[in-house]
Amino acid sequence: MATKKMMQAYVNANREAVAESENPHALISVLFDELIRSMRLHLSKAKPGEHVENEYFGRALTILYGLQSSLDFENGGEIADNLYRLYEYARQQLLLTSRGEDIAGLSAAIDAMENIREAWHNIDGGAIEEAAEKGGTS
Repeated sequence: MATKKMMQAYVNANREAVAESENPHALISVLFDELIRSMRLHLSKAKPGEHVENEYFGRALTILYGLQSSLDFENGGEIADNLYRLYEYARQQLLLTSRGEDIAGLSAAIDAMENIREAWHNIDGGAIEEAAEKGGTS
């Protein structure tokens, strides 16, 4: 039990360090991780026909709002528009699940968010490799 608490403290400290860093890419990665975690935990508490709102529901909605409001529509073009629609879809599925109306839709939204998170991590990995190559040649 103590090991689990220590591990959670480490994870929380790591998230706080990322949030305070000047790396927006890392911050978005943490937001995606926390969004998916919160959506899964909310889904695990949801039951068809039952109204359920919990801390995970609120956290997921807050993160989705933050992701939506951080989109740059001027420079992001079609990608920003598509991400906005995807975040809105996830938000709607959270709301439906909280009302006990549709649990399957939230599973599909989680899958979509996982795909976006994976793509985001791949972009970040490429940027890290590129920076390492530039650093190695100077």
